[in-house]
Amino acid sequence: MVSTEDILKKYSVKIEQKVRGYRASPDFSRSYRQFKADMVRPFSRYERWCKTFGGVFHMNVGEKDAKRIGRAIEIAHLDLTVSEVMVFSTIVLLSSLFGGVLFIVGIYLLTGAFSFIFPILVLLFSIFLFYYTAKIPERLAVLWRLKASSQMVPAILYIVVYMKHTSNFEKAVAFAAEHLEPPLSLDFRKVFWDVEVGKFSTIKESIDHYLEGWRDYSTEFLEAFHLIESSLFEPSEDRRVIVLERALKVILEGVYDKMLKYTHDVKAPLTNVYMLGIVLPTLALAILPLASTMLSGAIRWYHVLIIFDVMVPFLVLYLTDNIMMERPGGHGETSLLEKNPLYPKYKSRKHYVKGALFAFPFFVIGIIPLLWRYTGISNLLGMKIDYTWKELGFGFLGDVGVFGIERVGDSLVGPFGMLSLILSLFVPLSIALMFIVAYRSKTAELLKAREDYKGLEKEFTSSLFQLGNRLGDGLPAEIAFSKVSESVKGTKTEGFFRLVNENIQRLGMSLEAALFDPRRGAVIFYPSHLVSTSMRILVESVKKGLRVAARSLMSISEYVKNIKKIEGRLNDLLADIISDMKSNMGFLAPLLSGIIVGLSGMITLILTTLSAMFNSGKFSAGGEVFGGGSIKGILSIFNVTEMIPTYWLQVVVGIYLIEIVFILTSALVTIRSGRDKLAETAEVGKNLQRTILLYFVIATFSIIGLTLIGVVALSGIAA
Repeated sequence: MVSTEDILKKYSVKIEQKVRGYRASPDFSRSYRQFKADMVRPFSRYERWCKTFGGVFHMNVGEKDAKRIGRAIEIAHLDLTVSEVMVFSTIVLLSSLFGGVLFIVGIYLLTGAFSFIFPILVLLFSIFLFYYTAKIPERLAVLWRLKASSQMVPAILYIVVYMKHTSNFEKAVAFAAEHLEPPLSLDFRKVFWDVEVGKFSTIKESIDHYLEGWRDYSTEFLEAFHLIESSLFEPSEDRRVIVLERALKVILEGVYDKMLKYTHDVKAPLTNVYMLGIVLPTLALAILPLASTMLSGAIRWYHVLIIFDVMVPFLVLYLTDNIMMERPGGHGETSLLEKNPLYPKYKSRKHYVKGALFAFPFFVIGIIPLLWRYTGISNLLGMKIDYTWKELGFGFLGDVGVFGIERVGDSLVGPFGMLSLILSLFVPLSIALMFIVAYRSKTAELLKAREDYKGLEKEFTSSLFQLGNRLGDGLPAEIAFSKVSESVKGTKTEGFFRLVNENIQRLGMSLEAALFDPRRGAVIFYPSHLVSTSMRILVESVKKGLRVAARSLMSISEYVKNIKKIEGRLNDLLADIISDMKSNMGFLAPLLSGIIVGLSGMITLILTTLSAMFNSGKFSAGGEVFGGGSIKGILSIFNVTEMIPTYWLQVVVGIYLIEIVFILTSALVTIRSGRDKLAETAEVGKNLQRTILLYFVIATFSIIGLTLIGVVALSGIAA
């Protein structure tokens, strides 16, 4: 008697040949581990640190925190435990406290001075680092979701299009996983991996478990998947297709509605970031020179550097992170930078070397006042450590030093002078120039390639529709390509269709070889996911018949057009927010900062000039200035030698402005496009160029203009 197994063995091959559906590669889910190792490199350093310390110590974490951190670890695909994360954060806390204590003791032993500000700053910074590092898994999970969520719409599109001609949910998900870019493709691969290792018994169970992670983040993604699953149980073909089309419509409408709400909700937080992160710190810097003198030098320039260039940027980064965490998914750049053939050139450090060499002369110019004060270069050149404007023939600027380096007892103070302040502008300029040159060199070719294939994709949708029409007329696919190549002459897609036609007509290739041959295939020369995926669908669907293939291609064309329309609307909604913040960052911030630097220079000039006049005997000790008190009384309150040098004040402002450009540009790119490293790098370079050059020009004219105003006012007093 023939057994059931014999029957299955006999007919399984024939059935498979009849179905001839999409088949994933044999190592499809086994490649998950290798795939993860290749694609998750940005997290590996953090994982190594956590593994190193977590292997030595162990910490018990509360159930609520353990659940929260554990979920973030799972979403971000980190190979860590909750204990390892918390051990690393604790080590960071203790190390920063210990390092801060050593730093304070070292300063005390070297200078004999002790500042109460340092212990407070060390304590606050250590606590901040603890919470920041403890939240790293959650931030990585958010970044993962941002990138993955930008691929949700293409994922649903691929599954829907595949299932319209082959009603097999497992193969449709596998098809999407192989043709999507990471990280969503990695999530889909893990769905299969969990089934193969026995964590779940069916793909549906694994998918449902995976979708639970999106329940609080993107309910439309869940609903679309459930509609796709329900299409398997529809009794009629027409009804099944309607349900599949409904799934794509649900996710498109859901993404649009969420982004619409987000554009309204994000305006106030971004305004707060601008006020707290740019306006208030810059205004606070304006009064620091006077405040430092009134506090008898309790505030030094390095205090200001730590507060404004370390702590405040971390605060701004924290605020912008919170804004980005609220961004809904489904809209953004879907391409993965790491998959681009030009990625090794992007990662090369040669760009930074090139930028550093270009910026180095400007940096040397910027540190000339420091070289004059802290080195013996002036003695080697046979020059004085400082010259007055009067000695250089600019007597109208007063009898004060051009560098503003003054000797108090056995030590030197400064630089306070106008020339030092102007030269100090070259320090942030040189730092910005290094990044501008490096980022432009890194991204130029990649941006051009992206623009080229986006232009190709824009025209390719209409070409797909034409190809679908030809197939619907009953023309074989090989002949249809020939007809379409003639009708698309003069467009960017002409080369693609002509190459496919040549491969078929001249080289005698099959349709699949003409498209996907490793050396001659047309898809190899047009590295676009829309092109490769639509052609893969064509190859698979044409096996079902020309009508199935025609319907599939026209569906892709129509769906892509709808997606582009919604993306256009979302970009219009985000344009107001992005343009406002760009204006604040690229114009108002450098304008305000430049004027503040000029005001600081004018205040310093007035005080140093009054001090010089008093020391030279031009004023009597009890002389009054406009009835406002004696010169001696004023100078005793505002001791110039205890003031924060304007040189360092400007350097702090310039570096802070550079940091703000990095932070806000990253936030704006994320709001607009999701996680897009290429766009972020390119935009940082552009915004730095605009912001720092404008700041340099405004600060220069502000310093000169306000200094001249101060000179005029002082000349009236002297008279």
